[in-house]
Amino acid sequence: MSNFKEIVTKAVVGKAKKTSTNEYSLTPEQKPDTVLGCWVINHKFNGANNGGIVNLNGSFDVNVWYSYDNDTKTAVSTKTFTYTDKMPVHLKDNGVLTNKEEIIVRSLKQPTVTNVTANGDVVKLNVEKELGVEIVGDTKIKVSIEDDEDDYEVITDEEVLTDNDQTAIEEVDEDYIK
Repeated sequence: MSNFKEIVTKAVVGKAKKTSTNEYSLTPEQKPDTVLGCWVINHKFNGANNGGIVNLNGSFDVNVWYSYDNDTKTAVSTKTFTYTDKMPVHLKDNGVLTNKEEIIVRSLKQPTVTNVTANGDVVKLNVEKELGVEIVGDTKIKVSIEDDEDDYEVITDEEVLTDNDQTAIEEVDEDYIK
């Protein structure tokens, strides 16, 4: 006969990911002639529950290396950008997101500049990123309990070697078969 028991544990109860591309603009100190390079660093982010929807808040720095003065000089311009994205994460078993659940946000693809152009005094760039959200909450699992089975091996006193048994083994004549 088997019985069932319920175990309450923490588990991932909802999971989602979102890829987004946003356009940003940056105005360097000098009028850029050519953009020589562009990269994103210092990506920071977190997630918070806002009425059952996860708000993703983050920031990153963009460095733009450009030439100016008829391509005779170069400079790097840096600017910090912030973003807020909304992500409705559907929970398993039609659960509802409350403040009891833990929200874990991961960067599945670091922010990357996909397109950059110098247009007059302004540098325009597109940044693509992918964030994943996991919601960790309480859940129940049901396990089968077998009462009929005892998993211990039974050892009797006769099976245990005594000092006399060890002495008898050592006194065996190895030439007995000859």
